[in-house]
Amino acid sequence: MVTDPIADMLTRIRNALMAHHDSVLMPASRIKLSLAKILKDEGFIADYTVLKGKPQRTINISLKYIDGHPAIAGLERVSKPGLRLYAGRKEIPRVYGGLGVAILSTSKGLMTGKEAWRRNFGGEMLCYVW
Repeated sequence: MVTDPIADMLTRIRNALMAHHDSVLMPASRIKLSLAKILKDEGFIADYTVLKGKPQRTINISLKYIDGHPAIAGLERVSKPGLRLYAGRKEIPRVYGGLGVAILSTSKGLMTGKEAWRRNFGGEMLCYVW
């Protein structure tokens, strides 16, 4: 039983990138699918698909490389189960001067820090990706 599924997802992606794998598999959930969609929309991964299976669905994330280097330079889990971190609209950080993305869990679902700032939302800071 994994106590922090988001940290598990980020670690699987990080490990697969370091081993230069083309894709990585992980158990599916709604929050992981939302996170994968944001990573794809921001250009950090090539694509993702949901594989139906018993007893649980699986996400297959196709990793993206640019000139042999991973498109994702770093992933960092911010809010953890033992220490939740929240940010209001004015406190949403810029990751690497705008080159990275902060991903927040808001009342309207997962979104990037830039989108949350534009829509005037705050929320739980899930992770940084750069």
